[in-house]
Amino acid sequence: MIEVQLSRIVIRETSDQQRIYLREKGGTRQFPIVIGIHEAAAIDRKVRDRSPPRPMTHDLLASVVEALEGRLARVVISELRQNTFIARLELVRGSGGEPVEVDARPSDAVALAAHLGAPIFVEKAVFDEVLASSSD
Repeated sequence: MIEVQLSRIVIRETSDQQRIYLREKGGTRQFPIVIGIHEAAAIDRKVRDRSPPRPMTHDLLASVVEALEGRLARVVISELRQNTFIARLELVRGSGGEPVEVDARPSDAVALAAHLGAPIFVEKAVFDEVLASSSD
């Protein structure tokens, strides 16, 4: 697996499709993921440290994880199926550390990682496939 970090958020208010760019940590390789405007705005708000007056969906989910004494250990972008990224949340339940995996859209997973300060990983095969297809 390759650890990545959010390197850029591109928001175009005239489009329903926004982009986030994930760059390998300590490297220069990166790739975009197309996401919705609401997820892009949630990620952008967190990165800019701007809080809405009331919790938004990702704020709420982060609060629920913390209230249940859980921890988001990491986000993994695990597959690329028919040009759609598949991700999972790897949570740790309580102080006993019982692991739990939850299927998630990459946009929601990255937003939650931004909210909780969790690392993001991409399976090497996915990273290689994305880079190979972008060079065609």
